Amino acid sequence: MTTQTARAKGKEMNKALFYFALCFAVFGTMTGVMMVPALLVEIATDLDVTVAVAGQLATATFAAWAVSIVAVGPLADSIGRRPLALAGVFLVVVSLLASAFAPNIEVMMALRVLAGLGGGAIAPTSIGVISDVISQAKRAQAIGGLASTIVLTSAISIPLMALFADWWGWRFTFVLAGLFLAVAWLLNWVCYPRDSRERLRGFVFFARYRSLLSLNYFRVAVTVNGAQRMAYWSLLSFFAAYLIQTYDVTLEFVALPLVISALGQVAGSYIAGILATKSYRVALVAVSSAAGGVCGIVFFAFDIGLWPAVAVATVGAGLLSVTTPVLLAGSTEYSGESKATGASLIGFSNQSGGVFGAGLSGLLLATIGYDGIGYLCLAFTVTSALVATAFARLMRVGTG
Repeated sequence: MTTQTARAKGKEMNKALFYFALCFAVFGTMTGVMMVPALLVEIATDLDVTVAVAGQLATATFAAWAVSIVAVGPLADSIGRRPLALAGVFLVVVSLLASAFAPNIEVMMALRVLAGLGGGAIAPTSIGVISDVISQAKRAQAIGGLASTIVLTSAISIPLMALFADWWGWRFTFVLAGLFLAVAWLLNWVCYPRDSRERLRGFVFFARYRSLLSLNYFRVAVTVNGAQRMAYWSLLSFFAAYLIQTYDVTLEFVALPLVISALGQVAGSYIAGILATKSYRVALVAVSSAAGGVCGIVFFAFDIGLWPAVAVATVGAGLLSVTTPVLLAGSTEYSGESKATGASLIGFSNQSGGVFGAGLSGLLLATIGYDGIGYLCLAFTVTSALVATAFARLMRVGTG
């Protein structure tokens, strides 16, 4: 559906209600994905594995997410956003409810793969449908708002899940998250727009990727985002576990630092949505990435006290939340009729960063300790900043 088609259908849909339903589903999906890092210690204890091994649940989720997101983009551009979005949310619901009864780490790992496969459908379909329904003038802000919704997961639901897990056990939180997302699925079944062209589009897969990857913007953006997201997911995946094990705080107490850190991420995502169309957006990406990496190494490698550590991690998380919304908004300028595919490319670099970031962080934690995660954060954010600076002219504001 083009923006013009969406306008023609404007009388048939309430865009505000649709945007609320979309954010609701994204919020519920990201709750199901991001709640695991906050519960690592509890899950590891219950399933009789180490925290480093339990941390690979995130690796499994991101790996499946990366596979899914690559497939979903061209499919959404070819056959429509709605069926894939609803199917993805449904898979996450099933995964969450089943995870509450996982008997061992192997089953839990398989269910996190299922969650990743479903969750991978959300980003490309959401960016695609926003491009269909919302005008180009307001598109960057809408994408920034969606990114802020994702981060609000960390500010609202993740701390609540940590509290509920401390009170009633981690398994109860999966039931609660699954039921919440089921309600979101029903709301989107009603509100998600139907594209009259869905059955008229020819299916094109590799041609869409070849076309976009022939553009300089996407080659550079994928590299910049992938390197930076390794640091981002390393910081988030082990933030709660580090506080619990280093400063001897309870799971219930760590809910407050999770809220504080999430507020920093909300600020970063919101600012990114406002500044994504500015001429200096590449400088913004480079500076925020490098500074976020410095915060990461200070947090993990130095014992500076509980609250100073939380403050440093909050600033770092906010800085590392800028890059992806900026690059997603930029992708809609260059991707033409393949906007979901463009979002898939940026999303793939995000999830690949999650796979390698969480995986390498777990390895470094097991062999070196938390210091190693800090050095990883710095190395990859500096790499991201250098690539963005070197190829700045290829990422300038486009005219798409």
